Amino acid sequence: MPFKSDSGVFSLTGYEVQVLSVASWLFLIFFLQISLWPYLKGSFREFAYPVSFPSSILLLTIISWYCGLLKIPIILALIPFVILFLYAAWRGEYTREAFTGKGTWVFLFLLFFFSMLCVRFVNPSISYAEKFMDHAFLASIMRVPVVPPLDPWFLGGYLDVYYYLGYWIFGIMGIVSGVPSFITFNLALPTVLGLSAVMMYAVGQLLTRKYAYLTLATFLVVNPSFIWQILQGKSLGTVFWDSTRTIPNTINEYPLFSFIWGDVHPHVIGIFNQVFFIFLMVYAWTRWNSLGSRDRFVLILLSAMSLGSMPLINTWDVIVYAPATLVTGLIIWYRSTCPDPRDHNKIRKTAEGIVIRLKKSAFSVVESAAKLPDEGIRKTLGNLAAFPSAYLLSVPVVAVLAFLPFYIQMNTRGIQGVGFVHTPTSPVDFLLVHGFFLLLMIIYLFPDIRSRPWLLVFPFGIALTGYTAAALATLPLVYLIARKSRSSADIIAIMGLFVIIMCEVFYLVDNMGDTYYRMNTIFKFYIAAWLMMGASSCAMLANLFEKRAGMVSCPSWIPRVALVVVSVALLVVPLVLPLDSPYKGVTLDGLDYVRSAHPGDADAVAFLRSIPGNIGLVEAEGGDYTYYSRVSSFTGIPSVIGWTFHEYMWRDDADGWYGRRMADIKTIYEQPERTEVLMRAYNATHLYVGDLERERYTIRVHEAGLPLIYDRGGVQIYSLPA
Repeated sequence: MPFKSDSGVFSLTGYEVQVLSVASWLFLIFFLQISLWPYLKGSFREFAYPVSFPSSILLLTIISWYCGLLKIPIILALIPFVILFLYAAWRGEYTREAFTGKGTWVFLFLLFFFSMLCVRFVNPSISYAEKFMDHAFLASIMRVPVVPPLDPWFLGGYLDVYYYLGYWIFGIMGIVSGVPSFITFNLALPTVLGLSAVMMYAVGQLLTRKYAYLTLATFLVVNPSFIWQILQGKSLGTVFWDSTRTIPNTINEYPLFSFIWGDVHPHVIGIFNQVFFIFLMVYAWTRWNSLGSRDRFVLILLSAMSLGSMPLINTWDVIVYAPATLVTGLIIWYRSTCPDPRDHNKIRKTAEGIVIRLKKSAFSVVESAAKLPDEGIRKTLGNLAAFPSAYLLSVPVVAVLAFLPFYIQMNTRGIQGVGFVHTPTSPVDFLLVHGFFLLLMIIYLFPDIRSRPWLLVFPFGIALTGYTAAALATLPLVYLIARKSRSSADIIAIMGLFVIIMCEVFYLVDNMGDTYYRMNTIFKFYIAAWLMMGASSCAMLANLFEKRAGMVSCPSWIPRVALVVVSVALLVVPLVLPLDSPYKGVTLDGLDYVRSAHPGDADAVAFLRSIPGNIGLVEAEGGDYTYYSRVSSFTGIPSVIGWTFHEYMWRDDADGWYGRRMADIKTIYEQPERTEVLMRAYNATHLYVGDLERERYTIRVHEAGLPLIYDRGGVQIYSLPA
């Protein structure tokens, strides 16, 4: 059976399309990366090649997003990359010598990409959890790539009520590479993991001189709760789920679970950008003083592009990384004005003059910016980057300006305040989530603890207040802060520890109710904390190994054998994991299961996907996390109402749409004299009648006099006359 794309029919068979889709997808990624790479060599030196992976994708995203905003063809976003590639080729940048030593990065990306691809290959279905929503957004963007995108579950509405840029990233990649949405869905997470692995290895090389690959364990390890439940004899599928519900009434996902679970959801998509930004922070505070003005300016731009994308990909991330940006700016400023940490007199003077310096730096930036027409943009921007406070002052401002139209358009209910946690996490549950990383930090800090045991008074004091879990995280935090000289790994660890401590004291108020009041706070912030603590604690372990490397001799063949074993495991284990899944398969087509489970819907969906243009749909609604809203999800065509509770969380019900839309759908199906009037009121052009509609309503649509344009496999589709 031929495969349907988002804009037509492929003439090839299923597996041929999938192979070509993967090839086209990878070609796009490497073309974007190679196009940008030569222009990052000066700023990022030995890291230019890996940095060009996420940088190029984020750059394509912002260019294409403005194309959508201006209502011009999305494909035009490729033009800058074509120009960059041709110019670099003309300059002779792509020589054999230039690619020498870059194979490690390519291998790492492809290894993790294909490992995750194997997971999706045996568990491809868009059929449970948040997958209906994820594909609905993806398909909507690919069908009509405008800004703001159309909301597939609220006909007449837009996705300006949600952070949708992650879906935009992969929707645009799907459009440009020619891959249909139901395959793009299963290529998205392999791409996220590949990008994340590349940047995490780069972070590892900044944090430790040897054994940088240990930081990749951040994506491969489970939490202690997983091990504990295995020891209790639970099945693997049950353990995976239960290990992410360790803290009562919350979600404590970790990357390995998130990737295997397979939701192409904002908190997972944003992982690659988080790791990218962690790299940029560490690179900034370790290399700033050795960079020229132009190279600093490039670093500022990429940092701003990464930070500015966070509110649009997963807004929760920016709540963590915006303060981290300020810390990074202050570290750069401090190290630029007081390079010798032992010079206590200079430290004191720097602290006393911080306000004066900030005012002077800000004035200098404004004064230089005012001279742009006279002195030339390039020269002046370089001068701006020369200021020690340039990162601190520029990154947040540029980050906001880069996506300013998004903030102007945003129309969501958002966070409703900050509250104090009144049910702290039990210490056992806390250790079952964070225990591995905390243990590594304690081992690393053991000499400090032994030399200054009196500092233990701080965590003991916090424990006496009832926040024992926070006290456990405070123990390594106190000793890291008290160190006379802190490494980059120490600083990243401090940031991660602060996140989990804050989650024990505060929570962000949303509409999840009293029982699940901490759910989103724990859920979203713990991902950032895991990445920070994982990278830093694994780097600490690497540093411990390095100190003891001379004590134990290791044959040179052992690392090579280990690499082969790990690589084979990453590619083979996903194929044989005994995970519970409602629809297992051997395909990358996320809708393949519909052909066997719901054949009538499968053919009807293929028919609707072939209809071009901006159309609207009426289908049955039946609550969230069910098979209802399947047509809008599978096609991206907006329906009158989809998953109602999700829409209620995002939108204000001031005009009473919540009850009215559900009642109007019932009326459309059951009162033929009002069918056409209500369809026109919502600008719905097509009406779908399948098994679910007949189960939920007393169907009388055939009496409404609408043209029947499809009747096959128990499904009828009516159209509204022009």
